[in-house]
Amino acid sequence: MESLTGHFLISTPQMPDPRFREQVIYLCAHNQEGAMGLVINNPSKEVTLLDVLHGANMPIPEGPLPPVYIGGPVELDAGFILHSSEYRKGLGLEVTPEVTLSRDAGILEDISRGTGPADFLFMLGYAGWAPGQLENELVDNSWLTVPGDIDVLFHTPDEMKWKKAAQKFGIDISTFGDMIGYA
Repeated sequence: MESLTGHFLISTPQMPDPRFREQVIYLCAHNQEGAMGLVINNPSKEVTLLDVLHGANMPIPEGPLPPVYIGGPVELDAGFILHSSEYRKGLGLEVTPEVTLSRDAGILEDISRGTGPADFLFMLGYAGWAPGQLENELVDNSWLTVPGDIDVLFHTPDEMKWKKAAQKFGIDISTFGDMIGYA
């Protein structure tokens, strides 16, 4: 299978795992060793960016702060920053020419000082798949794959990301289950 790095996984109504219902995952890596991605529309109800910055003794920027997202059920104590690639400071994995993934705390400090990336999502945890696991879930119609989209990733309200990610490609995800069948 061709790499789906930089694509969205959009959970379908057939998704059997309730943790991923109506979720959109941005795939940061997909190869023969498995896959890793971040849920981009699941803001934490318990942890705020203010909490994170206070806990790290970093300055608090003025104005409203974006949410902290639960990036997936694996390693919920691990922080990740998915950000626009115009910001080139620190260590990071270029997911696409437009999007970088990092765990560099220096980026969070720059964000706290107002000198960080133009667009970012701060995540706790990630979603991971063993070799062949994601491919099996795709065969089971648990996920729809579409190319990632910067507007959906960084500029769409969380409650609209699930539908908008699919609508960008002419798909009404809420009726997706009615369109598939087996021969």
